[in-house]
Amino acid sequence: MRLELDRASRQPLAQQIADQLRAWIRHSRVRPGTRLPSIRQLAKEQQLSQSCVIDAYDRLVALGLLESRHGAGFFVAAPPGREESEWRETMEPAWGQFSDSGEQLKLGCGWVPDSWGDQEELGYAIRHITRCQPADLFDYSTPLGLPALRQQLQQRLRQIDIHVEQEQILTTNGGSHALDLLARALLKPGDTVLVESPGYYNLFNLLKFHGVKMLAVPRAGNGPDLAALEAILARHRPKCLFINSLFHNPTGTCLTPAVAHRLLQLAEAHDFLIVEDDIYADFQNHPGVRLAALDSLRRVIYVSSFSKTLSCSLRVGYVLAQPELIRQLANIKMYTGIGTQRFAECVAAQLLSSGAYRKLTQRLRLRLNRQMAATLQTLEANGWQVFAEPQGGMFIWARTGRHSFKAMQAEAAKRGILLSPGSGFMPSGEDNDWLRINVAYAGDARALGFFEGLGSPQAG
Repeated sequence: MRLELDRASRQPLAQQIADQLRAWIRHSRVRPGTRLPSIRQLAKEQQLSQSCVIDAYDRLVALGLLESRHGAGFFVAAPPGREESEWRETMEPAWGQFSDSGEQLKLGCGWVPDSWGDQEELGYAIRHITRCQPADLFDYSTPLGLPALRQQLQQRLRQIDIHVEQEQILTTNGGSHALDLLARALLKPGDTVLVESPGYYNLFNLLKFHGVKMLAVPRAGNGPDLAALEAILARHRPKCLFINSLFHNPTGTCLTPAVAHRLLQLAEAHDFLIVEDDIYADFQNHPGVRLAALDSLRRVIYVSSFSKTLSCSLRVGYVLAQPELIRQLANIKMYTGIGTQRFAECVAAQLLSSGAYRKLTQRLRLRLNRQMAATLQTLEANGWQVFAEPQGGMFIWARTGRHSFKAMQAEAAKRGILLSPGSGFMPSGEDNDWLRINVAYAGDARALGFFEGLGSPQAG
C-alpha cells in the first residue's frame, strides 16, 4: 500500500487518505480482517498529524469499509451480507447510478462529478452559517420556505424575465419533491396527463405511483411534436403537460419560440396546465425560451432546483405558481414532511447573496461547453448517431445504430462503465438502443474507449 498525497490540493488530506485506502481495499481485494497500519505508524510514514489519520480512518468506518476494535486498531470490514446484496438486486436498474461504487464510471448519470463542485465556497457558506446563524442549524423552516432564500430567488428570476411575488414561491426538497407535491395537489388516480417521450424516468415512476395515466408526446429537436400533440388533444382531455423547455432530459434540446407560443395556445384552447421543469436552467449560455416568462404563470407552473449545479446532497428546489396553489402545496408539504431543510436553504441563500453561486455556474457552463464540443466530435468521428446537437447543458442522446442496448451494456461492463438504458426514458419502458450520455464524464479514457470500440469501422 502506497499513498500519494498532494499537499497543494484543495481536497483535505484526510479525504485523500480515505479515497486512496478505499481504492486499495477494493482494487487489491484485501481480505476482511486485514489490519491497517496503526495511526501512529501511518502518521509517521506520511509525515502527518495523528488527528489527520484518525479523521481518514473514521471516514472509512462511517462508510462501512473499516471497523475499529478497541485496543487493537482498525481492520478491513466484511462486505455487506447476502441479504443486503439480494435486496440491491431487486431494485430497479435506474437506481444503479445512485450506488456508492467509486469504481464505475457513471456515463449516464444526471449530475456533474464531485470534483467539479466548489468545495471551498460551499465550505465557507456552511462555516458562515454555523458561526453567524447558529439557530438555523436547529430550527424548522417556514411553510413557504426560508424568506431570505425566496427573496434571492425573486431577484434571480427577474434576470430570466420571470417576475413573481414572494408569495408565489415555495421551496422544496429538490425538483422531484416539487413534482410530487404537484401530483398530489393537481391529480387523482385515473387522471390523464401528457409527458414527453423520451423524458424524465423518475417523473414516469412518480405518476405511475399516483395512479395517473400518461399519454406520450414525441420530443423533437425543437420541442414536443406539435402534430402528435394536437392529434392526442383531439381525442383526450389531459389535466397537465409536463415538459423541459431548456436542455431537455435526455435529448439536450430546447424549445423554439414558435413551438412555445403554440403550446400556450393549445393549453388555453384545451384547458390544461403546463408544468415546466427547468432544473437545468443555470447551464444556460445563450438566450432561451421559457414558458413561465411568456405566460406569467397563468397556466404554467415552474419548477427548478439547485441539486444539479450546487450539490445533490443539498436538496433545495422550488415551485412558482399562483398564490392559491402555492398555499395548497405548502399545506401538503407540511402534512407530509413538516417543511424543508432550513440549513440547506440557508446555504443556498448565502451562496446566492455572496455571488459565489453565479461564479460557480459560470465555471460549470464553461467546462460543460468544452466537454460538449469534444464529445460531439468524438461521437461523430466514431460514427455514432446523435439525436440533435445540444446548445448547452450536460446531455447527449445518441446511439450507434448497430448495437442493441444489451450489447452496449456488455461492452460497457468490460470497461467499468455504468450506462443509463434508453428504455428508462420511455413512458411505457419499451426497449431501444439510445443512450443518455453525460458529457461531464465522457472525457474519461474508459468512455473514449467505449465510443471507439462500438464505433463504425468506416468512421473517420
